[in-house]
Amino acid sequence: MERCSHCGREFEPEMVYQVAIARGQRFWFCSLDCRKAVLGASSFRPERARKLAVLNQKGGTGKTTTALNLAAGVAERGFDVLLIDVDAQGNVGASLGVQGDRTLYHVLVEGANPEEVAIPVRGHLDVITSDATLAAAEQWLARRDDADRARVLAKRMASCNRRYHYVVLDCAPSLSLLNQNALTYADEVLIPVACDYLGLVGVRQVLRTLRDVERVLGHSVRIAGVLPTFYDSRTRLAREAHETLQKHFQDRCLEPIRRSTRLAEAPSKKQTIFEYAPDSSAAEDYRRTVEALLGGFAACSWSSQEGNEANAATP
Repeated sequence: MERCSHCGREFEPEMVYQVAIARGQRFWFCSLDCRKAVLGASSFRPERARKLAVLNQKGGTGKTTTALNLAAGVAERGFDVLLIDVDAQGNVGASLGVQGDRTLYHVLVEGANPEEVAIPVRGHLDVITSDATLAAAEQWLARRDDADRARVLAKRMASCNRRYHYVVLDCAPSLSLLNQNALTYADEVLIPVACDYLGLVGVRQVLRTLRDVERVLGHSVRIAGVLPTFYDSRTRLAREAHETLQKHFQDRCLEPIRRSTRLAEAPSKKQTIFEYAPDSSAAEDYRRTVEALLGGFAACSWSSQEGNEANAATP
């Protein structure tokens, strides 16, 4: 245990920013706000943003809900977060009640500065929205040279690598050039999986895609975690699905997000679950997911061999 150099609270350090050497002495900080209070607002700026794609090629897994609430939960803890909607349905903007004059289309196709396109929507949380024009961006990418078209997003987003602590990408439920761009840009992928049989099948598709990205594009993406969603402990199918994920992904399998009507209602109020129902079981579950992410559970990469074994064993 260490004692915070600002507020005096005892805590167990888990993150890199919680220790600093300045003015010839060592400082400990229980939170980012405490660090900023002692060393200044610019004292912690990441060498590069941690980029996390939320992906499942199967629809109906709670992917947008997860991306949105994960980004909001991390931002609530004082980190600067950029949430990017990589889905032409534009559900991120619809869920938050925002619509930008420019979207991800303008970043990809016209080369617009992503920092200027991003919309501040909450404290520490910015969003790059999308709409139906993203379909035209997909066609534009398809016409580009094969060597470049999967890396356009990474090139366009280079200016944000030190502006934000976290970049969260809400990917479309498809295998597309846009998703290839998202995976080539991302460091890690979080896979929401509905607790049913078809949800388990979807995991195999994602693992196959990650292997293809590494083999064809030469970019390795870590599995940050597998997140069971729509979990109802009263049904045998949900319990069995959860047990299967735990068996094959072990500590990469996070605690499940329980089925909740509050999660379905929150977007109609243009709010995150933390705003709409902060005391609900869903808010509790997503807070736990945020803590798992910030606690560094993704620091250990899955090897290709581990991914192959899980793919072979999952139904």
